[in-house]
Amino acid sequence: MAIFVVRLGTPRARREGVRLGTVRRPPRGVKKRDFGRLDYFDIWTPELAPSDVLMKWAHAEPLTDTRWAVFAKRYRREMSAPAAQRLIALLASFSHTTDFSVGCYCEQESRCHRSLLRTLLAGAGATITVDTKEAS
Repeated sequence: MAIFVVRLGTPRARREGVRLGTVRRPPRGVKKRDFGRLDYFDIWTPELAPSDVLMKWAHAEPLTDTRWAVFAKRYRREMSAPAAQRLIALLASFSHTTDFSVGCYCEQESRCHRSLLRTLLAGAGATITVDTKEAS
């Protein structure tokens, strides 16, 4: 049993389980009833997404290495809030008994909050599945 870290909107992997959309906004132009069918997510969990303020800051200028480091620090700070910590602990615990996935829309995981969320979940004791598609 484990957590898959995925790009939302991509075909589901075998055994992936329920998909959690850790995004601030649902996909544009997609009806709510079609989110799961179109491989976006089954459950929306914006509590694990970067805040609107942080996302506006990130999109204001190109995300250089320096800006990415600042983004990562600010996202980790947001995820250190008690409610986020409880949710991360819950998901880490679930990863030992069931397969599920968490994801975001970003094309490149290395410059996406899901790479940081992967690390936070692992730090909380989660079992994470390594997906070679996501490593690229």
